[in-house]
Amino acid sequence: MTQSERFTGVLVPASTPFTPDLQADGARFNAFCRWLLDEGADGLAIFGTTSEANSVGLQDRMRLTEGVVEAGVPAAKLLPGTGTCALSDTVMLTRHAVELGCGGVLVLPPFYYKNPSDDGLFASFAEVIERVGDARLQLYLYHFPQMAGVGIPLSVIERLVKAYPDQVAGLKDSSGDWSNTEAVIRNFPSLHTFPSSEARAVDALKIGGAGCISASANINVRAIRALIDVWDKPEMEERNKAVSAVRKVMEGYPIIAAVKAVLAHYSGDDAWETLAPPLTKLSAGQKAALIGGLTESGFALTMPGASKAA
Repeated sequence: MTQSERFTGVLVPASTPFTPDLQADGARFNAFCRWLLDEGADGLAIFGTTSEANSVGLQDRMRLTEGVVEAGVPAAKLLPGTGTCALSDTVMLTRHAVELGCGGVLVLPPFYYKNPSDDGLFASFAEVIERVGDARLQLYLYHFPQMAGVGIPLSVIERLVKAYPDQVAGLKDSSGDWSNTEAVIRNFPSLHTFPSSEARAVDALKIGGAGCISASANINVRAIRALIDVWDKPEMEERNKAVSAVRKVMEGYPIIAAVKAVLAHYSGDDAWETLAPPLTKLSAGQKAALIGGLTESGFALTMPGASKAA
């Protein structure tokens, strides 16, 4: 895959619907993924944090990835999360994604053992690349130290880019630390680097970033895509203000539960509010305040066909 074929724009870490008995709901997931692409998503970062990936078993992740492709979503549009604590599991998920034709994989470092050495972190990614052993592999590093408890330092990124320039394709920075995102973009121009908030998408694009991979893109992808389409034009300011206002409202609540509450409200499908333990849905009061805040911000959404399989 060439540089120009790597992911850019707005990617959505697609929310995973669950049935009442907490099984990942493939039919709803397929319909939702198709809707996100119809709304303007450039790609789908399925099985990331917002997708509750670590509450979904390995076989179910592979089943749902296969199912969404069978439902008509181009595999090249998919960036599944494949990073786990066990090397063999990460290799299995990564190989499966590559063989399916996915456009890339988003890989957390092993996150159980804290404060690993640079050598250990480098080895964890290098082993995945070597064991998958496929020239089609496009690996996007996933830096989320607040959640994972393990980050990916610039020194490790440098070693990986030098050792595997054709496989290490990009990075998602969910740290919320703009100075780190900026350093990655400026120091590693070959990487397609994404901040995790649309409020920073324009800042990233201005210095060579690739766009954003944002939880709130689940509910606002059309507006975010419209912003990215004009990031270097005068009308950017007004669109940036609008999407940032929505993001600010969403950040006032636990983001995964907030995304699902909004999806349930605007789709009319209460099943969307189901989260896998230990996560819990918003209270009725929180949900009402969230919807009220979004309405005040000017947010509106219609979701025909987004909930159930056609």
